[in-house]
Amino acid sequence: MRRNAPAMDGSPDQLDAVTLGQFLDALPPEVAVVHDAGNRHVPLRWVEPSELEDPTPYLLDGEFVLTAGLPFRGEGNGESGGGRDIRNSTSRAQEYVRRLVDAGVAALGFGLQPYYDGVPDHVLAACRQHGLTLVEVPASVPFAALGLEFSKLLESGNVRVFRQLAETNRHLMRAVLSARPEHELLAALTQRVPVWAVLFGADGRARARAGAAVEPSQLQPLLKKLMTGSGPRVETEAFDAPGSALVFGHPLRSNKDATLGSLVLGADKPLTPAQNSVVSSVVGLLELLVRQRTSGSLAPSQLATALLLHPETLAGGNTRQLNGLKDLLAQSVAGTRSGQVRVVQGMRTADAPAADDGPVRELLQWRRLFDSKMVELTDYGFAAVTRLKVDDQLVEEVEQLGWRLVVGEPVELSGLPAAYRRTSSLRPRVAATGKSARVEEVTWSVTGLLGREAGTMLAARLLAPVLELEPERRDGQLRVLKCWLAANGSWDATAKELGLHRNSVRRQVNAIAELLDLDLGLAQSRAELWIALQYDEVLLAGNAQESQDR
Repeated sequence: MRRNAPAMDGSPDQLDAVTLGQFLDALPPEVAVVHDAGNRHVPLRWVEPSELEDPTPYLLDGEFVLTAGLPFRGEGNGESGGGRDIRNSTSRAQEYVRRLVDAGVAALGFGLQPYYDGVPDHVLAACRQHGLTLVEVPASVPFAALGLEFSKLLESGNVRVFRQLAETNRHLMRAVLSARPEHELLAALTQRVPVWAVLFGADGRARARAGAAVEPSQLQPLLKKLMTGSGPRVETEAFDAPGSALVFGHPLRSNKDATLGSLVLGADKPLTPAQNSVVSSVVGLLELLVRQRTSGSLAPSQLATALLLHPETLAGGNTRQLNGLKDLLAQSVAGTRSGQVRVVQGMRTADAPAADDGPVRELLQWRRLFDSKMVELTDYGFAAVTRLKVDDQLVEEVEQLGWRLVVGEPVELSGLPAAYRRTSSLRPRVAATGKSARVEEVTWSVTGLLGREAGTMLAARLLAPVLELEPERRDGQLRVLKCWLAANGSWDATAKELGLHRNSVRRQVNAIAELLDLDLGLAQSRAELWIALQYDEVLLAGNAQESQDR
């Protein structure tokens, strides 16, 4: 059995592995490859000179062993040339090379002079038999030169890797500062490392993903091990699926070693040390994000107290007070002091699954999705103050959970109370339509706020007696009523617009009032009728379509 078995990544400990082929290509031309075992791709750990008959107790995997041939010499360091000595030398060479191969040695360098003028045939035969690359080193090339060349290659490779890691870390930090840090972190990871990635929350649900991952249901046994264990660890699994020959998971832990989630990755082959370094960075950043959102903070409670007890600071507070509130707001919504925020209100639909995990888990879910600690659970659902733009992708993600949103417009700290009132005014519309709404996209009029669905319901209720008349009579009465209301109840203006006598207009309006059982002398009745008449055509078109479908 080979000693010092390689780590999971299957490569030496250095960040950038110098392969045997790279090393051989960098050597002086007078150094000749006598036997190529076809392993030029294997990584080298070190170049090690040794004249011991058995150097393997002192070797690690992937070394390039150099010898001047002393281990192959007969007793007394002489060779008589007799058959017995030849047999002994052949046997000695076979055992020596076999031990090197078993120890994971990558190649043997045979130095000429002072003992041999060329590589002995029995050494070449042993290397061919056991599959060990053999290199002839002339006396003009000292062993120290080979070691120096390897060090240069290793150093230049590591410099390149460190440069790449520095750039990767900058990319990861930009992802952390983005609107959706978990999603951007996984995207950055899969761009730099050949893996797929899925981020799971403490509830076992997938929160973000990147790449062609296996189905989350297949990962449940692995997740169970990650969630029930303790301390830093890596759990592994394998699947017979593309990109999933090696699947490994990292727990995301709190400061007190509670598991707050997990990151599961899949790859076709083991990762290199440099790639594992990138994965470790991502795990660390995800842990920081999760801890930030679940550990709690004094900032939200301080901000809420200030707004409740000292609302005057929003309008007339001094600069110091306002700056203090802005600092608290920045800590609460994960942003900068100068940035704007928006109010988001959420309402659960009938199709939304019950919150079996309890209010704490639900609160943590909204804090994570909106990147904010300023979240409260309410009788209608939740309200949040967030720095995010709340783009269509985030709205869709929330809707898939069975919720609908009212998304406010961006405001400064002083505009939060008014922003909350505006989003609250749209909740009935969202409840009636079953569709999320944005304050910025709403027409701020009665009809705009009421919405099409609620407007047609109002029209159907108030105008039902008229709408049930024969089409010709119905259309005539609706035209008279619209014209009279538009003229603010003026008989003369209505008569002129319709080409009728004022007494005829009066008689028809009175008949409509009697039919609708309304007192048109009341401003409220006239206002409700005017609003309902904005939707009569929509209502009639819908009724006609239903009749046609039947």
